[in-house]
Amino acid sequence: MTDFIFGHYVYWSIIALLIIGLYGMIFKNNLAKKLIGMTIFQVSIIMFYVASAVKWSATVPVLDPVTGVVDAAKYISPLQHCLMLTAIVVGVATSGVAFSLAIVIYRHYKTLDESVLMERMKSS
Repeated sequence: MTDFIFGHYVYWSIIALLIIGLYGMIFKNNLAKKLIGMTIFQVSIIMFYVASAVKWSATVPVLDPVTGVVDAAKYISPLQHCLMLTAIVVGVATSGVAFSLAIVIYRHYKTLDESVLMERMKSS
């Protein structure tokens, strides 16, 4: 049991980051804190995919005469890394748009607190 826990410490840290991000998105009332929680959540998902693609003692998928073509298990699949590179770009774009919307909301309503924001939106 301890080998399982200590052997998968990367996944436990990713789960901790996932919980922190989810907590920030659900339980915080400030919009900026919610967006930071969303960013932490996105990063933890990306870290999970990259960590699951790791293969020890493997090499890049470039034809190597020493390794040979026959043993495909000695090569790393680049698919997960390519998909996560795209996810990073989408995450940065999403965060940028979300933070710019938060700035516009703050300039218009002078607050980022959800309860105050809802009251001010109803009154205007």
